[in-house]
Amino acid sequence: MSTWEKRFQKWNETEHLSEQLKQQLMEIQSNKPALEDAFYEQLTFGTGGMRGLLGPGTNRMNIYTVRRAVKGLAYYIEKTSVNYKDRGVVVAYDSRHQSKEFALECAKVLGVHGIKTYIFDSIRPTPLLSYAVRYLGAVAGIMITASHNPPEYNGFKVYNESGSQVSLEEANEMIRFIERVEDVFTIPVHDEERLIADNLLQWIENEIDSAYLEQLGKITKMDDEMIKEQKSLSIVFTPLHGTAQALVPAGLKQLNFNKIAVVEEQMIPDPEFTTVESPNPEEHQAFSEAIKVGNKVNADVLLATDPDADRLGVAVKTSDGNYTVLTGNQLGALLLDYILKHTNENVLPCARMIKTIVTSELGRAVADHYGVETINTLTGFKYIGAKINEFDATGESFVFGYEESYGYLISGFTRDKDAVQASVMSCEMAQYWKNQGYSLLDALHLLYEQHGFYMEGLSSLTLEGKEGQKQIAQVVEEFRTTKKTSIGSLETKYIEDYKEGKRMYVGKNKKEESLSLPEENVVKYVLEDNSWICLRPSGTEPKLKWYYGTCGESEVIAKEKLITLEEAMNEIIVQPLQLSK
Repeated sequence: MSTWEKRFQKWNETEHLSEQLKQQLMEIQSNKPALEDAFYEQLTFGTGGMRGLLGPGTNRMNIYTVRRAVKGLAYYIEKTSVNYKDRGVVVAYDSRHQSKEFALECAKVLGVHGIKTYIFDSIRPTPLLSYAVRYLGAVAGIMITASHNPPEYNGFKVYNESGSQVSLEEANEMIRFIERVEDVFTIPVHDEERLIADNLLQWIENEIDSAYLEQLGKITKMDDEMIKEQKSLSIVFTPLHGTAQALVPAGLKQLNFNKIAVVEEQMIPDPEFTTVESPNPEEHQAFSEAIKVGNKVNADVLLATDPDADRLGVAVKTSDGNYTVLTGNQLGALLLDYILKHTNENVLPCARMIKTIVTSELGRAVADHYGVETINTLTGFKYIGAKINEFDATGESFVFGYEESYGYLISGFTRDKDAVQASVMSCEMAQYWKNQGYSLLDALHLLYEQHGFYMEGLSSLTLEGKEGQKQIAQVVEEFRTTKKTSIGSLETKYIEDYKEGKRMYVGKNKKEESLSLPEENVVKYVLEDNSWICLRPSGTEPKLKWYYGTCGESEVIAKEKLITLEEAMNEIIVQPLQLSK
């Protein structure tokens, strides 16, 4: 009997399994591939934590896998933290199926260890959870969310005492404690009544929301007189059935942005995300309903946040009256330029901008223009948060952090990407350019003319299950070992292998250099003419992702290079995998 079959047998025979999970397990018993996928491994931490399909099994999100993760976290806290019983753990949750139930399960497990849990009384954004950890001085935080994944998913993200996502080292140590938990069905728990009676559970109402909004009002680059002015910018906002429905409008109104229309049906929290194909602002279809409202009110900008409100998409009205969605790279560069343009010159020498290795180099060009140092991190905002934490000791000043996947952070009072901050600052920036007679698209073109036309692309392939993981690993390993001398018509200058921690030059100069970033299964090819491609398995989805970027003296030249890279990568990756199926 295989390992997964033994796991299934244990789940099938236990008396502790909930009725709902028991029924779901019965429904898939005759489907061996589905059964194997549910039990062939344990859910583990990736770049964004633990995330998976809801349902029975060790490879699924359910109350037992949540209890197992929380038990490991409790062991970790006991070993590494001081005064942890008094400081407690903060838990927030989004609008997904079973989110509040999973949040309460966290308290039930932590309470056995005497650790107090603070849980929000209703859905809240991820950045508010980050802020709450810092505000309450908690020892850790837990966010129950699957971000922008489909409705059948949920997830579990852990935050350290700085309000940042846990580092690789912290996550790995937690995993070691989690693996000590052998029987998920015998993990002791307290019920809610006992937790409240013993002061081990406190439901949070509006105190932290108010404190967050106070901090949010301080990030503006406008002076007091400008803040008092009624703003002419016309805005449409949608939280895509998620958690930002209160904080984004409140944050805008603090600065007297009052021309705000909302997509009414998407203001309703809905775990099925009924009105969108995907609740992901990276996908343009997510703006369909916002565009309808935008056309009615003649809006200048449309804002869409993902369900847990850590990602923001912005669409801008074009000269022909349509709307176009800015990429994460474009909005990030615009925000960076606006922030630095309005930052005291005396601050700039110590200022630091942080981006990821797959984020556009336009950001670096903008930062260089203002004399601000750029720091690269691996993909995942936990690395940006960790770098900000270092600044507390070094005296360096954080001014902006972003990644191409629509994640931005303006101020370090939260330590994760924050779509509420980004929404308010985007509107402030759009109002500034409107006062100059420009749209955000005009402002973007000015950046391109000044720094070069940077273009980026992203492709991905979904490869599910055990076989899919094997295929993903094989593709990345091929790029690592074959050391391709060119991608399409563009020659390779050097290869950065983040698993091996090496930069390897190609051609006559075959020297090697060490990389300073942490180990991760990522391979990046830096090509001629400032072009590049980068391969990485997704940490939260069954996907292989590859990114590419180009730069040219004109938009046409940059796009031609981008097409060359897209076609070449399709031939190298997609076509062979499709033929092998």
